[in-house]
Amino acid sequence: MRALTLTAFGGPENLQHLELPAPTITTPDQVRIRVMAAAINRLDLFVLGGLPGPKPTLPLVVGSDGAGIVESVGAAVTRVAPGDRVLINPGISCGRCDACRAGEQPICRSFHVLGEHSPGTIAEFVVVPEANVAKAPANMPWSQAAAFSLATLTAWRMLATRARLAAGETVLIWGVGGGVSLAAIQIAKLHGARVIATSSSDLKLETAKRLGADVTLNHGSVDVAKEVRSLTGIGADVVVDSVGEKTWANSLKALRPMGRLVTCGATTGPHVSIDIRKLFWFQWNILGSTMGNHKEFQTIATLAARGLLWPIVDSVFPLDQGRGAFDRLAQGNQLGKLVIEVSS
Repeated sequence: MRALTLTAFGGPENLQHLELPAPTITTPDQVRIRVMAAAINRLDLFVLGGLPGPKPTLPLVVGSDGAGIVESVGAAVTRVAPGDRVLINPGISCGRCDACRAGEQPICRSFHVLGEHSPGTIAEFVVVPEANVAKAPANMPWSQAAAFSLATLTAWRMLATRARLAAGETVLIWGVGGGVSLAAIQIAKLHGARVIATSSSDLKLETAKRLGADVTLNHGSVDVAKEVRSLTGIGADVVVDSVGEKTWANSLKALRPMGRLVTCGATTGPHVSIDIRKLFWFQWNILGSTMGNHKEFQTIATLAARGLLWPIVDSVFPLDQGRGAFDRLAQGNQLGKLVIEVSS
């Protein structure tokens, strides 16, 4: 099969197109999918550089998001059949530990993401457990189906599960333009919340307004924390911060007493500081969040079938130009998800 692979750690210059053996079903609960399109996330850039911890075997098929057509299924598979259009949840867990049995797959000790420590989605075929697929809406283009799962699932868990966002609350979402932040706007509005969105790009802020943001702030020219406190009188109920070092201090300044800061990433760096006196005095809740569980995945797939939470796609690259998607992601100018067409 054709695949986009990482052959050495470093950057996009180490991506190569290779012919590899196609994966096969090895357990009764697995599904083999012909990938129609794949999408990349910030995680995929980090993989190129080599994440901390055990390194994957190279060459590694890259890509964490994808969608395609079921080609074959294991003997125990009952929810999908050959020919079905499916979305892929790239978070893989063992399915046997206490966390998995409790329905909290993201805290399984074996939890990993496709394209991180196991073969990814930018290949003609991928094999995943049945629990990691959901039927794609018949009218959803492959580009949006490929771009749907990781960002939408991550944003859903952050706001619906971890922060428990409620109608009438105010949520501050930093850095709209990436998949998670754009999904977070839609999810917040679905919950009846008031959304304040930031970006340094007026074009991205216009898109945020189109998705339902009530207030947009250019964080390149205004003091976001000051504006949020002025608009709310007390601060945001929830702050969504996937930026990390660059925004952390202002996220806390923008947060009301007993508010919830939820984070899923550290694009600008992982090391932050906090004045513990402020933490206990204002009784803040600081919440980490990673991906989502199988139940949450089925929830967002059901919403997608209703025409909700469809992702914004920045651009689509053919497989033989897949490196260009990584280059564009590294530049940070994208508005929405970057997609690679794998099969026509």
